Order: sequence, then structure tokens, then C-alpha cells
Amino acid sequence: MNAQFHSDTPLVPFRNRSHAGQVLASHLKLYVDRPGVLVLGLPRGGVPVAYEVAKALHAPLDILLVRKLGVPGQKELAMGAIASGGMRVLNRQVITALGIGEDEIETVMQHESRELERRERLYRNGRPATQVSGRTLILVDDGLATGASMRVAVEALRSRGPHDIVVAVPVGARATCDELRGEVDDLVCARTPEQFYAVGMWYEDFSQVTDDDICELLNKAALEIGRPTEHYSRP
Repeated sequence: MNAQFHSDTPLVPFRNRSHAGQVLASHLKLYVDRPGVLVLGLPRGGVPVAYEVAKALHAPLDILLVRKLGVPGQKELAMGAIASGGMRVLNRQVITALGIGEDEIETVMQHESRELERRERLYRNGRPATQVSGRTLILVDDGLATGASMRVAVEALRSRGPHDIVVAVPVGARATCDELRGEVDDLVCARTPEQFYAVGMWYEDFSQVTDDDICELLNKAALEIGRPTEHYSRP
């Protein structure tokens, strides 16, 4: 397993997610023009970052739908996450510490499952998910706080036979990155500030990414880079 941290990088906020993607791409030069690389953005916030990464690596862009399960009344605090195909990961430490009941978990899960299905239909517009077997997958989000969404993404993909799984983020909590690096083949985190607090504080512009933004970026990537091929056999 490999992990790359770049804490020597000046710890100033990124201008926006596009800027963060450009910075992140500069730490992923190992994957430029490598056969079989597929960049997967985690909607919504991870897609603008992933678009810049895919463009710099000359690699196709797709998405992996993951929904955070927010704590009731504290939606930004994750108690777990779900992904397409029924995969789920729960953070039992958070659930136990806050005394969250199973009924509350189920209510949140049902709500987020409906939203995940809606986005899947909208973003893919009838297209099937890209074949990932045999590929080097670079999973991109706009940051890692608890890592719940990224963990469920990794678990959802591991069973589909990728050659490698790489997690790449512009900024993350060091403890989360340390925990996650043992679960993937490579982990690249451009910035790991000592006092992390929240992903949004490391962006000057952390405005919400819309569904239209996602569709536009996927269409741009298809025109500029090319759509992912549905089948890939590693040489």
C-alpha cells in the first residue's frame, strides 16, 4: 500500500474546486497517459475536482454515486454512507456516541436511497455504469473528513475486479487518510492540515454544486477527453 501526503504545501485555501483539482492533478503525474486509468468523481462536490484531474491525466471521467448518511439534526456529520448497488457502511463510533437508534438510521437511509436513485437516472441519462474490471480507478472527492463516503465507494468497487484503486483528494484529515490508506492501493492527499475541522474551510468558494453542473461537466469531459470504453482488458 502507498500513501502520499504533502503537508509541506502552503496551507492556504483553494480558490474553488477547479483550482483544487488542478493542484491535485499535479500530484498524480504517475498516472498521466497510463492505459486503463478511469477517473471517478463522487457527486456532487467531487466531480468538478475529478474533471480537472481527468483532463490533466488524459483519462476518461465517470461518476460513482455515493450518499452520505447525515446524523439527524447534524446533516454534515456522517454516520455512514451508501452507494449504488446496495452497498452501505456505518460509522458505529458516531452512532453509539450520539445514541442514534436503528429507526432513525433506517429513515435516513431510505431518504438517501431515493435521492441516490434519482441522481443515477439524471446523471447517466440512460447510459449504464462504465465497466471497471481490470482498470486503475482514481476515486476523487473534494476532501476527506470522516471518510465514510470514500470507504463505501472503495467497498462498492472492490468487488467489481479493478486492477488498482487509488483515492485522491485535495485536502483531508490526517487521521482519516492514515486509516484509509491501508484499504487502497494508493492514496494521494495534497494537503493534510494539523487542524482540519471541515472540508469547506479549505476553500474560498465552497458553493453547492448543482445537478446541472454535474451533467455539464460529464458532457464536456465526453467531448474533450472521450467517454469511457465499456470494456477494458489490461495488457
